[in-house]
Amino acid sequence: MSFIESLSAAWSRTQSLLCVGLDPEPSRFPGAFNGHADSIFDFCREIVDATAPFACAFKPQIAYFSAHRAEDQLEQLIAHIHAEHPGLPVILDAKRGDIGSTAEQYAIEAFDRYQADAVTVNPYMGFDSVQPYLDHDGKGVIVLCRTSNVGGSDLQFLSVDGTPLYQVVAKLAAEKWNANGQLGLVVGATFPREIEVVRSIVGDMPLLIPGIGAQGGDVEATVRAGRDSSGKAGMLINSSRAIIYAGKGDDFASVAGEAARRTRDAINAVV
Repeated sequence: MSFIESLSAAWSRTQSLLCVGLDPEPSRFPGAFNGHADSIFDFCREIVDATAPFACAFKPQIAYFSAHRAEDQLEQLIAHIHAEHPGLPVILDAKRGDIGSTAEQYAIEAFDRYQADAVTVNPYMGFDSVQPYLDHDGKGVIVLCRTSNVGGSDLQFLSVDGTPLYQVVAKLAAEKWNANGQLGLVVGATFPREIEVVRSIVGDMPLLIPGIGAQGGDVEATVRAGRDSSGKAGMLINSSRAIIYAGKGDDFASVAGEAARRTRDAINAVV
């Protein structure tokens, strides 16, 4: 089953648009896990198992693993998600962006080594830096478009013949780059007006929307701007720190599960 097929099935089966981001920082781990980089898998596994009933996907951020030499734990974690929670896509948040020959290696890393279902990529070097990911049959490629950070405006709002650059990226993704039908875009919840503009350009293409929770994005504005033509899907609304660090004690996993449930319900209340 392709990434888009898995995602569509997950939206329907779970009745959730919540994507749980996995950003493990050992200094923030509770109890006996605190400060132990070798506990990254164990911490994330408990978070995954507690939040899976309320999520449509998971998004591990590779930097939080590689910074602690925990790439093997990332492999374990993705294997665990696939084995114990089949049908929930895993998006490797790597934001890779390099020339074609190097992009080929990054694609092998994401899809063959880590067995991710999709990967985030930076389109700044053009389509030949995106193409190698599309060559992996059924795998998703999620292109940075309008990011949730304030500094994104430095480049993303530059005018290209009167059109902001982020809109040019959206148009290219929708009209020229989506050859395998597995493309999506990253658009931040901190800019709901831009979400609405991107949605109008790309139709029902999936949008990965970070920025709610710790970054302060508004859930209601995000859902109203980003949902697809069905009114019920089209988005992976990501929350990371607000969920995985919701609990400080030994019950951290159950507290994270409750935070995920509340976030899913808040999203569904608007849908």
